[in-house]
Formats: sequence, structure tokens, C-alpha cells
Amino acid sequence: MAKKSMLSKEKKEGLISEIRTYFLAEREEELGDLAAALLLDFFEEKIGPEFYNQGVMDSYLLMKDRVEDIMSLEKP
Repeated sequence: MAKKSMLSKEKKEGLISEIRTYFLAEREEELGDLAAALLLDFFEEKIGPEFYNQGVMDSYLLMKDRVEDIMSLEKP
């Protein structure tokens, strides 16, 4: 069973439109709403977590650097 989308209805509709536009411009292939929605669902389920995890790691590294900067202010 597929997971419920984390995207709002409006955001999902916009992304479906962008997928259709991309396929037409880059592949000269007309994609219907259903095909574009299924492709978006695939990306959200299979690829989205990778981008999310990378964002978490990037945030961690940034915060770690900032904490180290603050700790350098410590007086002996």
C-alpha cells in the first residue's frame, strides 16, 4: 500500500504540471496527468528520502560548525 503524500494538493498539482512540461520540452513526449502523478509518487517515495536525509546531514554539519565556533569563545 502506498504512503500518503506529504505534499499539499496545490503543490502536487503544480509539480505534476512541471513534470508534464519537462517531458514535452525535453523528450517531446506528452504525459497525461495520471502518468505524471505516478512518476511524482515514485520520486516522492523512492528518491525523496535521500534528499531529506542529505538536508538533515547538511544541517547537522552546519550546526556542528557553529557550536565549535561558540566553544572557541570559552575563556580559560
